[in-house]
Amino acid sequence: MGQKTNPIGARLGIIRGWESNWYGSKKDYATKLIEDNKIRTYLNARINKGGIAKIVIERTLNKLIVTIHTSKPGIIIGKGGGEVDRIKEELKKLTGKDDVQINILEIRRPELDANIVGDTIARQIENRINYKRAIKMAIASALRMGAEGIKIKVAGRLGGAEIARTEEIKQGRTPLHTLRMDIDYANVFALTVYGKIGIKVWICKGEVLAKRDLNPNFVGGKEGGLSDRRDRRDGDHGGHHREDRGERRGGGDRGGDRRGGGGGGDRRPGGGGGDRRGGGGGGRR
Repeated sequence: MGQKTNPIGARLGIIRGWESNWYGSKKDYATKLIEDNKIRTYLNARINKGGIAKIVIERTLNKLIVTIHTSKPGIIIGKGGGEVDRIKEELKKLTGKDDVQINILEIRRPELDANIVGDTIARQIENRINYKRAIKMAIASALRMGAEGIKIKVAGRLGGAEIARTEEIKQGRTPLHTLRMDIDYANVFALTVYGKIGIKVWICKGEVLAKRDLNPNFVGGKEGGLSDRRDRRDGDHGGHHREDRGERRGGGDRGGDRRGGGGGGDRRPGGGGGDRRGGGGGGRR
């Protein structure tokens, strides 16, 4: 059940605000909706490496206000604000409006934004980095920054395999049915030479118990009480890495078997156990 509903849509009006704020009558509603989609598509293509998390569009009587939430404001602003002015002129041509205002909001913790995390993984997969490594790095950095849980699902020809498959890696908790849980969700894709790879990201940022401001430009999240949990998680995480390294080096059962310990048998006739010197059950003949 939980996989089939967009967690953002389920939380609209409860703990999350809409990303388009305007009133449309029956006559012009469809036109405004299509225009919003054009603006978002254009900006995402125009600012390809700008780390865009979301684009909030607000309309008054004659004014169009576009707020870009980004982790790299310097790229969008450009030298002396020249890039913003160019984007503003381009948006005026696209929408046919004279009064266009662009605001840029910086995201302080991009590791906790699903769109940016998904986009980072997609770029790494396109650059032929192993998808498992990219996902594990994203999960580790999100938990380090105080996320309660994160789930990432990738689907497609993973690693260039002939048959497409789906893999999911998760850590912590992401309760999708608890509507007071602040869960960020993104669905992005990586364009590789062997086809598209879809990436879905769910990030749980904790419970929202107080009444939240539904303004879409509200940059919120669970700020307090994260340090102890973060330290504990870092400790756990380090332990897992040490275990993984031990297994990779062959420090487990396999190493013991190679040395001839345990029930490895004897090459010489006589004795059904023992080591190569024949010291087990039966001795030498």
